[in-house]
Amino acid sequence: MRKLLLLLALAIPLGAAPASAQDKASLRLNWYLGGLHAPFYLGVAKGFYAAEKIDLEIQEGRGSPNTVQIVAAGSATFGMADAGSLMLLASKGAEVQAVMSLLNTSGFGVISLAETGIKSPKDLEGKTLAITAGDALTQLFPAMAKANKLDMSKIKLLQVDPPTKVVAVLEKRAHALLGGIDDQYFLIEAKGQKPAALRFADHGANTVGITILAGTATIKGKADLVRRFVRASVKSWEEAVKDPDAAVAAALKTKPDLNAESTKKQLLADIALLASPATKGKGIGYGAEAEWKATQDLLKEYRGLETTQPPGAYYTNEFLPK
Repeated sequence: MRKLLLLLALAIPLGAAPASAQDKASLRLNWYLGGLHAPFYLGVAKGFYAAEKIDLEIQEGRGSPNTVQIVAAGSATFGMADAGSLMLLASKGAEVQAVMSLLNTSGFGVISLAETGIKSPKDLEGKTLAITAGDALTQLFPAMAKANKLDMSKIKLLQVDPPTKVVAVLEKRAHALLGGIDDQYFLIEAKGQKPAALRFADHGANTVGITILAGTATIKGKADLVRRFVRASVKSWEEAVKDPDAAVAAALKTKPDLNAESTKKQLLADIALLASPATKGKGIGYGAEAEWKATQDLLKEYRGLETTQPPGAYYTNEFLPK
């Protein structure tokens, strides 16, 4: 008996972790908790990350550029950021890469009150547009204008701080604003007004939207963790697509002051942005080279991206479930 116990003891490597040990990991969001983020909270609540032996901490963010920098510095394992911010900062030395192309259709758009009658890009001529100088929306709007042959001299730009854009439209100081169809659109609706939207993506200026990124050190040194995280995240989003109410409920448990109805509308708007013509049927998180290339080209022309790297340097489909 002693001999058997000795043999069993020798068979267990010294310092071996228990089979149930979990890897601690963090996900830094791109902004404060909203509909876009609810699926990750659902995944935690459903035990999808725990099943992959991941103890996940979700942290609210303060903008995509900030999230990219935090992940690049190793202060968060994973992050959510738009592809433009990822590319621009990676071109300046941030060692990050997208491991999921989450929203492959851009949520950028021109948001207005429906009563204003802006139904096509041409309707913007002769109108006042509330913008925030230097932000991604303002920098990419000329691409939409060019694609639709708009006369920019006929569009007045009213520069305001980000929170003031909705106020400017509600107070009729601007006919429309540059914003997100999952954000300012619903802020206007929450004020009892009927909003309308023109998506950049539908009018010649689509870019890859929100991505899930990791630092290159994590990708190279902890590839198995990345694979398990991506697998749990895909499952979380698939579950949210099937049951958006459950995703909203999971988010509300973390932040009870969220408006459930508005959060659900945001989530449904983001679900509609998951796929693009090039990624339809490829599964959640898949990135298409042609669309990353188109995004890179727009960033070079309108946002000052300087790089000789191919689009594939900024994203990978390697970790997606087969």
